[in-house]
Amino acid sequence: MAPRPGTEFPDVTLAIIAGGQGRRLSGVPKGLLEVEGRTVLSRQLALSPHFGDVLLVANAPAPYAAYALRTVADPVPDKGAPGGVHAALTASRTRWVVTVACDMPFVSLEALRVLLAARGEDVDAVCFEAEGRMEPLLAVYRAELASHWRPLLPEDPSLRRLLSRFRSRVLPESALRAVDPTLRSLVNVNTPEDLARHGVSLPPR
Repeated sequence: MAPRPGTEFPDVTLAIIAGGQGRRLSGVPKGLLEVEGRTVLSRQLALSPHFGDVLLVANAPAPYAAYALRTVADPVPDKGAPGGVHAALTASRTRWVVTVACDMPFVSLEALRVLLAARGEDVDAVCFEAEGRMEPLLAVYRAELASHWRPLLPEDPSLRRLLSRFRSRVLPESALRAVDPTLRSLVNVNTPEDLARHGVSLPPR
């Protein structure tokens, strides 16, 4: 299927990076956690009409089969988030990829617009820095990085280290706070304590 024309960002793929099972969350896939009656994945897919394509990166895709998404596994296994981003870049049909981790329930379109507005011909990747840390799983990447990214994976680099190898633009916390004053777009849920803090629940059994 060709990228959708007539969207706000026709040259961008929305790539949802679904990691492994939520071992600290009773083994529930994080994308199926629920917020206000909707799964995290459903909330993220509400952003998809603004993008030329949508892609799910999942090494265990069965729990998400009902969503009927184009789904790919990591070409280089056991490399964590860097391997997931590489999978998205490799499978992209568009020039750019915006990545969202499947445990981030509150990502806003406005935050993504800030990232995408910072693209340029001299930039390979854009992410935010918040509270002194880079946030490379809510980020924009040039898809052609895939061929340069793969040779680095045997080193088991962190995403932050990978970003340091390319022409990365790191936006200050203030740029995100301008559209998301409490930085909710960066919230991720990994533990039972996170669930309680952010009003996220396990799906019914």
